[in-house]
Amino acid sequence: MRYADGGGLTDAERAQREAVRMSAADDFDQGATYQQVAGKYRVAQKSAWQWWNTWKTKGRTGLLSKGPASQCRLTGEQLRELASMLDDGPAPHGWPADQRWTLARVCELVTRTFGVGYTLKGMSVLLHRIGYTPQVPARRAVERSADAVETWVRQEWPRGKRLRANEMRGSSSKTNPGRVSARPPSAPGHAADTPR
Repeated sequence: MRYADGGGLTDAERAQREAVRMSAADDFDQGATYQQVAGKYRVAQKSAWQWWNTWKTKGRTGLLSKGPASQCRLTGEQLRELASMLDDGPAPHGWPADQRWTLARVCELVTRTFGVGYTLKGMSVLLHRIGYTPQVPARRAVERSADAVETWVRQEWPRGKRLRANEMRGSSSKTNPGRVSARPPSAPGHAADTPR
């Protein structure tokens, strides 16, 4: 089962998974193999093998939940405020020259605003949890003219498409250029050269 993008499991989900592992431990006590446990509880054999290995080396206590992997250091209100600040863009927060959020900038913003430090990787995980994904900026020349592009698309592009439509299909292979649909008359074995 994949973890939700929201950042792991709730307490109830952790308790449910722990109950499944405890049931698997009961089955191991009865002599079940990890393959049988995997089939019974509809989990990957790798997971069932890890349960079996933990049960064998640490006993049932090894299968108990260890709690949440990590806690978010920002409150729900702070996360909403951060999202609002990110939506405003970097300019109001001290970066007027370049209108892109970077992980380093967001880390600095969070430290300045909330007094909480994050690593770049930690900030990446946090932003993903609250619904932000990395974006690649469109690379466009500053001198780009929308009128010139429109003119080119309207006039030049159709002319180029017509030329390509009349070309013969070939092969994408560099070593096999493709078959020619008709042999020239001077080629050996042509019908005009063969006596009847």
